[in-house]
Amino acid sequence: MHRPALLECALGAMNLGVIVLDDERRVVLWNRWMAQHSGIEAEAVLGRDFIGVFAGMRGRRIDGAVHHALHNNFPAILSQTLHKAPFPLYLDAAARERGERLQQAVAVTPIDIPGQPRHCLIQVSDVSFAVHRERLLRDQALELRLQSYSDGLTGIANRRHFDAAMDNEIRRAKRSGSPLSLLMIDIDCFKPYNDHFGHQQGDDTLARVARALAGMLHRPLDLIARYGGEEFAVILPDVGEAQARQLAESLRLCVGQLAIPHAPATGAANVTVSIGMATRTARNSAETAVLIGAADRALYAAKRAGRNRVVVESP
Repeated sequence: MHRPALLECALGAMNLGVIVLDDERRVVLWNRWMAQHSGIEAEAVLGRDFIGVFAGMRGRRIDGAVHHALHNNFPAILSQTLHKAPFPLYLDAAARERGERLQQAVAVTPIDIPGQPRHCLIQVSDVSFAVHRERLLRDQALELRLQSYSDGLTGIANRRHFDAAMDNEIRRAKRSGSPLSLLMIDIDCFKPYNDHFGHQQGDDTLARVARALAGMLHRPLDLIARYGGEEFAVILPDVGEAQARQLAESLRLCVGQLAIPHAPATGAANVTVSIGMATRTARNSAETAVLIGAADRALYAAKRAGRNRVVVESP
């Protein structure tokens, strides 16, 4: 087989697009892959100006890359991450109809041919599968991250999420001097409830109370987390003591209005919650452990005072 024929067969068999431009940016080579995915046969583009074929690329990154390859002898790689799908190339007619371009990685390389002006080689690779796989892995990683930061039973944030959020909000409060309130919430007499109704119903009640509490929080920065067992924590950035106490009372009433019958042994008609509250201000400058400790002490004071109430303690 003669070398030109062998070269033509090799170019036709390559699983990537190959374009060669002369020193005046005219197309002198257009392989079968380019014809298949662009829908333009080689006869229709050979001898034409590159930008004449792809008018949408004028002034774009690939236009500059071709210029630098021909005039400055600089190669360039255009990654899919930054440049998406520069060429109008499609897997098939159906994809063309939907406007779904192949995801592409493009390499632009100067070619020095003895006795001739410099040419430019453009290689276009289909990286759609790699992009799809990367997107899938990213989605899976996000799902795992969400799972690691949410409580499997109630669907709200878990303790790990709470710890990270609390540290972030303390740092933000230090920078801005804004208040930060924390509520510690505990379902009253939950052990007798579990003993009487069973753990399955206990889990259902935990999830129901969590949903009710979460539904009362309307600001994006507010966070409710399952702190442990039947205890919840609510972080309220930029909320002072008076406003936080008002919200705490609303949360307490909200749970009572669920009217979940309590275990007879508790002496209470319905399931209720006790809430301890503490607020960090520019004046007290409480750190994370101090603020949690104050809210926790307030919670136990609410329990000792008869439950189903809100108690506030200063850090």
